[in-house]
Amino acid sequence: MFRIGHGFDVHRFSDSFDSNKPLILGGLKIEEPKSLLAHSDGDVVLHALCDAILGAIGGGDIGQHFPDTDEEFANVDSSLLLEQVLASASSKGWLPVNVDVTVIAQAPKISPYRKAMRDQLANYLGLKASDVNVKATTTEGLGSIGREEGIACHCVALLSSSK
Repeated sequence: MFRIGHGFDVHRFSDSFDSNKPLILGGLKIEEPKSLLAHSDGDVVLHALCDAILGAIGGGDIGQHFPDTDEEFANVDSSLLLEQVLASASSKGWLPVNVDVTVIAQAPKISPYRKAMRDQLANYLGLKASDVNVKATTTEGLGSIGREEGIACHCVALLSSSK
């Protein structure tokens, strides 16, 4: 038996770089002088992935599990949130089969980080790198993302029954 889930997340860039809150995407520190405004570390890739997994198991969304009004999650490493989401999926008998991630950003360029991000996501999910796809697109300068005001991410996850 299989289930599919879709996740989406978006965060705005802060007006100035905060060295205490570097840009993190897919669990990787991105060497860009940009910071995202977020209650957690703002990792849009891991947030979209969490939502995709939660969607596949009928588990609501990331905001229900880790509300931005709860100080426990202030500046939290999003890989810890993913760990909890994966534990919830596993406890319900579901395991990831593959994921497909699309990062939407005018800046920074994702291509230098694509392979490392893919490997990192595969490691988090307990999958082979070939079961994880990471791609990126711009908005060709259109809209808030095109004006480099933030980053968005879509993720689709396929899960199978472990029972």
